[in-house]
Amino acid sequence: MVQGRPATASAFDWLRGRSSLLLVATLLVMACLVSALAVITASHLTREQYGRLQQLEREQNQLQTEWGQLLLEESAWSSPARIERLAVERLEMRLPDVNEVEVIRP
Repeated sequence: MVQGRPATASAFDWLRGRSSLLLVATLLVMACLVSALAVITASHLTREQYGRLQQLEREQNQLQTEWGQLLLEESAWSSPARIERLAVERLEMRLPDVNEVEVIRP
C-alpha cells in the first residue's frame, strides 16, 4: 500500500497507461501492414499493365508491317503496266490507229 491506496489500484493504472501504448503500437503495426499490402498490390498491377503494354506494342509492330506489305501489294496490282497488259490480254483492247480517231468539236 502506498499512501492509502491498495497495490492493485496502481497496477491497474500502470496497465491502463500501458494499454494505450499497446493500442497505439497495434494501430501502427496494422497501418504498416495495410501500407505494405497496398504497395504489393500496386506493384502487381503495374507489372500486369506493363506486360499488356508490351503485348500491344508487339501487335502494333506486326500490324504496321502488315500495312506496309499491303501497300506494296496494292501498288503492284494497280500499276499502269499491269492494267494495260490485262486490258490487252483479257479484254482485247488496243490503242486506236490515227485513222480511227475522230475529233468531235462542240
